Amino acid sequence: MFNLQEITYKVIAGLLKVLGIIPRKTAFKLGNFIGRILFLCDKKHRKIAINNLTRSFGHEKSSYEIKTLARSVFKNLSQILFEIGWSLRLESKDFNKHFFINGLSNFEAAFEKGKGVLFLTAHIGNWELLPIIGAMTGRNINILFRPLDFLSLNTIFINTRTRFGAKLIPTRHSMRRILSSLKKDEGVVILLDQNVDWYEGVFVDFFGHMACTNKGMALLALKTEAPVVPVFLVREGLGFKAEFCREVPLIKTGDKTRDVEENTQQYNRIIEDFIRQYPDQWFWVHQRWKTKPYCQWPRKI
Repeated sequence: MFNLQEITYKVIAGLLKVLGIIPRKTAFKLGNFIGRILFLCDKKHRKIAINNLTRSFGHEKSSYEIKTLARSVFKNLSQILFEIGWSLRLESKDFNKHFFINGLSNFEAAFEKGKGVLFLTAHIGNWELLPIIGAMTGRNINILFRPLDFLSLNTIFINTRTRFGAKLIPTRHSMRRILSSLKKDEGVVILLDQNVDWYEGVFVDFFGHMACTNKGMALLALKTEAPVVPVFLVREGLGFKAEFCREVPLIKTGDKTRDVEENTQQYNRIIEDFIRQYPDQWFWVHQRWKTKPYCQWPRKI
C-alpha cells in the first residue's frame, strides 16, 4: 500500500546518510557553498536575518558588516544537515576526537545538590548534537521539544536526538514529566531563545529590545529550586565545544510576578552574552521580536 509518510521518511533518512558519507572537510566546503546560495535565493529569511542583526548590532556595525554576518549565518545553518548526517555514523568511542567539554565542574556541582538540573540553552552552533554531550557526561538527560507538523521529519529528529540515550519531552502537557525527571535527579534541557505568544511568556530585554520569552524555566526553578546551568554547543573548526557555564543564582523574593520576570531576564542576558561571542552561529532567521508588548495584556503570572 502506498504510504507517503513512510516514503518521505526513507528519502530524508537516505539523504542524511549520503551527506554523512561525505568527508568532513569536503562537507564543510559544500555547506558554506550551499549557505551562500540560500542567502541569495531565500529572500524572506535573508530579510529577517538582516533586520534582526540590524536591530541588535545596527549601532555598532555597518550595513556591509551586517550583510556579511547574515551570509555567515546561512552558512552555519547549512552545515547542520551535513553534521547530523555525519553524526549518524559516529560511535561513542570517537566522541572525544570531535567534542570538547569546558566547565564540566559547573555541571557536576549542580548535580551534587540532588535536585536535578535545568539546562538553559539556545539555537546556537549545532544544538541538534547536544545529546552527544549528554551521553559524554554519563547523566540521564531529557530534552524539551516542540513536535514538528511534518511527521516524517519529526520522526527523523526523534531518532537522531535519542540515538545516544537522551529522552524527549513534548512541550504540551510537559510539566508532570519534567518534575518527575528532576525528582529522579536527571537533567532537563530547555531552549529559551524563541518568540512565544504573550500568554506563554514575559517581556524582558534581549539585545536592547523587549522580547516575549517563555516563563516556564523561571517557574520551574522557583517551584523546585533545581539549579539552572547554561550550556551551549558551538562549532570550532571541524569540531565542537560544549560550554557549561556557572549556575544562575535564583532570585526568589516572594513576589511571583517579579521573580519570574527577573529570573527570565537573567536567562536572556546569558543567552545574549553568548551569542555576542559567536554571532554567526545563532538562529537569526527566526522572528524573535514578533510578539509585541502591548500594555493592555495582563502582567500577572
